[in-house]
Amino acid sequence: MNKAEVTMVRVYLTEAEAHLETLMKRLHDWEKVQGVTVFRGISGFGKSGDIHSAALLDLAFDLPVVVEFFDEPEKVEKILEHLSKEIEPGHIVSWNAQVNI
Repeated sequence: MNKAEVTMVRVYLTEAEAHLETLMKRLHDWEKVQGVTVFRGISGFGKSGDIHSAALLDLAFDLPVVVEFFDEPEKVEKILEHLSKEIEPGHIVSWNAQVNI
């Protein structure tokens, strides 16, 4: 199996933040990254300590959201430069990985 080096990125947001639509547009339309997945969490908290959670009897509109994407390391580095101006510090995590080709 052949492999290629990629950089994986996770961006941690909440549904109430206005970044998701802009981020998806950037990754899909402008940057054309190889792959993107958005995960909607059922519970989570960050630096503030506020717990965002869904209960069976209510509709929560501020749940955690994780946007995960990957592409060639050089391309991701340029994307991260743009994202660091839009996303609060501490909400972007990246690491090296391999993808089968």
